[in-house]
Amino acid sequence: AMNVEHEVNLLVEEIRRLGTKNADGQVSVKFGVLFADEKCANLFEALVGTLKAAKRRKVVSYQGELLLQGVHDNVDIVLLQD
Repeated sequence: AMNVEHEVNLLVEEIRRLGTKNADGQVSVKFGVLFADEKCANLFEALVGTLKAAKRRKVVSYQGELLLQGVHDNVDIVLLQD
């Protein structure tokens, strides 16, 4: 298994790459954009698991517990730290 810390750091990089700054100056990306991205698909074995780990570590925030492709494509994943 890959180091969770490492996966979370990779996730932060991908959110920066795919996201845009919101009104609060935080970088934010839609879950569907992350999920559909080919690089992310290759990087993360379990994107949802990595997102949950990042949320637990207060690295990102998003509404809800479990994100499902399709259902939650429009959910914003917000980067909490720069």
